[in-house]
Amino acid sequence: MPSERYTPERPGAKRSLALWVLLAALAAAGAAWKLYGSGKGQPPQDAQPKTQGQRQGQAFKPVVGAAKAVRRDVNVYLSGLGSVSALNTVTVRSRVDGQIMEIRYREGDMVKAGDVLVQVDPRPFQAQLDQAQGQMARDKAQLENARRDLARYEQLVHSGAIARQQLDAQDSLVRQYEGAVRTDQGAIDNAKLLLTYSRITAPISGRVGLRLVDAGNMVRATDQTGLVVITQVQPIAVVFTLPEDVLPRVQASMAGGRKLQVEAFDREQKRLLATGELLTLDNQIDQASGTVRLKAQFPNADMALFPNQFVNARLLVDVVKGAVVVPASAVQRGPQGAQVCVLGPDNVVQVRKVDASDSVGGEVIVRSGVNEGETVVVDGAERLRDGLQVEVKGEPRNEGGPARQGG
Repeated sequence: MPSERYTPERPGAKRSLALWVLLAALAAAGAAWKLYGSGKGQPPQDAQPKTQGQRQGQAFKPVVGAAKAVRRDVNVYLSGLGSVSALNTVTVRSRVDGQIMEIRYREGDMVKAGDVLVQVDPRPFQAQLDQAQGQMARDKAQLENARRDLARYEQLVHSGAIARQQLDAQDSLVRQYEGAVRTDQGAIDNAKLLLTYSRITAPISGRVGLRLVDAGNMVRATDQTGLVVITQVQPIAVVFTLPEDVLPRVQASMAGGRKLQVEAFDREQKRLLATGELLTLDNQIDQASGTVRLKAQFPNADMALFPNQFVNARLLVDVVKGAVVVPASAVQRGPQGAQVCVLGPDNVVQVRKVDASDSVGGEVIVRSGVNEGETVVVDGAERLRDGLQVEVKGEPRNEGGPARQGG
């Protein structure tokens, strides 16, 4: 008979494989019992988590950070994004046709109203003036002669030496010469005006920009490019926006003609650039953004503000006298409103509802719920509950320094 060999198709093959797996599992279980059941493989006692019974003599206390509530005067600001705008911007153009003979300013200069900027060739206008003055002198001489003839004709008419018609004709001639003289005077005035326009002056005081036309070029009164642009930078304006929700508060602060202070900060809100006052509000709200535009004026004596510069504007709308303030991190806001965790005797937590209003420079004005000198939790309050005893990390911070001007 042929010798027997193990093949997967044999009926007893699967039972033998299951037996070997069972034996290997028993061996592993025995090794684990020897290692951990006898205590040799247990971690150190200090590393094991303490059970409830082990913690009976030493209750768990959450560690929190705390600060003192203080009382002081606080400036309340409203912040908005803005840009610097020149109070007046003028593009200087020529009002006469001619050749530029001289440019009397340097780019970037500060000029005063009336300063001569550009000189256009005045000779054609001087010639027109001389011609008009000569025409007027001739017409005046003719007028004087006609008036004398009129006086003689009046005497002759009374004596009957000449007809009345001749007198009337002479009177009409006098009136013609008078009209000619007035026309000549108009031509003289026009020539003088053109001569004046050949000296192009600054219409406002401000800073001139880069020149747009060089000396020697021809300019015309119809040119749209202009010669130079002048911007008034002293004083200067800042236009910024605020949400429409704060509009009633701003209007209330402006009641009675009160001037509100505005501060302009740089892009990072770290450096104060200038201090000015609010001029006016826009007459409508931008429905697309839900904001209203405001305009403030700054003296800009040190030229810290430049047209079209981006700034952060802060509007002082109120000064709260003797306000109780806490760090903003101490106020927890939820469905039930604003809450603060106050530490009582033995650092026991008291969860209180507070009336927290304005946020100023990382602090919140608390109108009720917290008293001056009480300790509030500023770090770890989210995991606390009423009546829980905690451990304060370090000494409670005292925020009672000078009033910080917040945004």
